Amino acid sequence: MIAVVGAGLMGAATAWQLARRGHEVTLVEAYEIGHKNGSSHGSSRIFRRAYAEALYVGLTGRAYEQWRELEKDSSTPLLRTTGGLDFGAQHDTKGLARVLSEGGVPYELLGAQDAAERWPYIRFDGRVLYHPDAGVVDADATVAACVRRAVECGADVWTGVRVTGFDVGRKVRLRTDDGRELTADTVVIAAGAWLPELGLPVTLPELKVTQQQVFHFRQRDPSVLWPTLVYNDKTMQAYGLPSGGDGGPLPAVKVAEHNRGTPTTAGTRSGVVDPTSRARVSAFVHDRLPGLHPDPVAEATCLYTTAPMDDFVLDRRGPLVIVSPCSGQGAKFTPLIGAMAADLATGRAEPHPRFRLDRSA
Repeated sequence: MIAVVGAGLMGAATAWQLARRGHEVTLVEAYEIGHKNGSSHGSSRIFRRAYAEALYVGLTGRAYEQWRELEKDSSTPLLRTTGGLDFGAQHDTKGLARVLSEGGVPYELLGAQDAAERWPYIRFDGRVLYHPDAGVVDADATVAACVRRAVECGADVWTGVRVTGFDVGRKVRLRTDDGRELTADTVVIAAGAWLPELGLPVTLPELKVTQQQVFHFRQRDPSVLWPTLVYNDKTMQAYGLPSGGDGGPLPAVKVAEHNRGTPTTAGTRSGVVDPTSRARVSAFVHDRLPGLHPDPVAEATCLYTTAPMDDFVLDRRGPLVIVSPCSGQGAKFTPLIGAMAADLATGRAEPHPRFRLDRSA
């Protein structure tokens, strides 16, 4: 039997992948399915293929195939293609284009004037990379679809149950806050920001947990189909994408800073939006995204859990498989990470050297 601790995106996807392969699975979640306390809630996450490293470009291609497989298996639309833009004075668009070209990924490099003619509601002042494969993932619907399909394939789900201890031998006995115990041959830990607080008998890399803020801005023209965007200059690292339901009943775009999160822990986060971040993002929208009203109509917080070099942690130690954190970039890889975690849990694959626990040691 395989236990999965944590039913966010990665845990839910792992449970789905394991259950559909015929394994006995118990998924344990401290809150309700789809809760808003961690990193996996909301209706909008970026899917993109523009990375500076061939490793991640290749992984995005495999993830795209897994997204379509999950959609087919669950009869649920989850990934909507919009195209994506990368721009800003500090963005190496030529370097991104080179890696995409080597990976066989379609793209265009445009000057600022050509880009402005195509997307007049965005202000450009330099070279722009466009790749048509980018899009938007619905995180809430993904968690729900994975858990539903896992249950339909025979998985057991415990909600509102917090794991309080691990007794690790040839098997693992989990102790929970409601007095139950669960013995598993293998345990997958997909606890995200809670990972450092679990007291696991493994040495973790240095992890940084931050509270991030996201803001939703109403479109001036509701008929415009916005692409995703990633912007980088000396003062701002920002991203944007269509908001989905998170932005309210009218079309909106989600915009946020990728950097400048507030250090915290899973247990001490305030959940209060940083007003300085709101001011910076609103100013960015005013200056760079004239197609949006610069006052946010909705806002929220979430957690990043960042590993060294902004990589993933996907490793196995004895009967424990660690499948988090994802360094603020994991959502787009969700069903693929679930497959990789399932392979680790069943012994079908060795950990990728880049994602090992001791890579930074």
